[in-house]
Amino acid sequence: MGNSALKSHLETSQKTGVFQLTAKGLQEFPEELQRLTANLRTVDLSGNKIELLPASVGNFLQLKSLTLNSNKLTGLPVEIGKLKKLETLSLNGNRIQQLPPTVGQLKALRTLNLAGNQITEFPLGLGTLRQLDLLDLSRNSIQSVPAEVSDLQAIEINLNQNQISVLSAEVSRCPRLKVLRLEENCLELSSIPQSILSDSQVSLFSVEGNLFEVKKLRELEGYEQYMERFTATKKKFA
Repeated sequence: MGNSALKSHLETSQKTGVFQLTAKGLQEFPEELQRLTANLRTVDLSGNKIELLPASVGNFLQLKSLTLNSNKLTGLPVEIGKLKKLETLSLNGNRIQQLPPTVGQLKALRTLNLAGNQITEFPLGLGTLRQLDLLDLSRNSIQSVPAEVSDLQAIEINLNQNQISVLSAEVSRCPRLKVLRLEENCLELSSIPQSILSDSQVSLFSVEGNLFEVKKLRELEGYEQYMERFTATKKKFA
């Protein structure tokens, strides 16, 4: 991509607060964006070949949305935690294995998309994200959901297409969790904590494609309470 094209992009972004440059073969985060740290609210660099986010990403203090889907990122710099206004962080389809603990400082974060990465352990330390609505960890290699999940404020957690065989009963204590997606994992019927059905807020519990037939859920204690929540939610949105 020529310098003149980038220059015109930068000029537009200065006015709009939006910088979008997708599928242009970029190999690094454009240094020139540093000139716009005071202006930028939205950055989308999806579909490039960026392997590294520089520490200077922490300078974009006005940033509300950062999207880097389908790049080659293997991790994030600790400086990401400085983005106190960030509401959406979308990193689907990268090579990320773990998150720095500073992600827990993104106090305004509502959406964290990490689908299609190389995460093998459920990320801890996200309970401090009090505004979090959606945590998408689908298409990773996570094997268990630990007790610490109970700290999460998320309304929806998507764990479809992982390798989960262990699901902590503590997930039923997530205070705002309404939608729990666990399709295409390695769960046995005996691995499903009864408390998710009887004692949680979950009104959509999606478990197709595991090691049991979904209709067997009906045999579990608490299924009727779950169905009451499920039906009430459906009526609300009907």
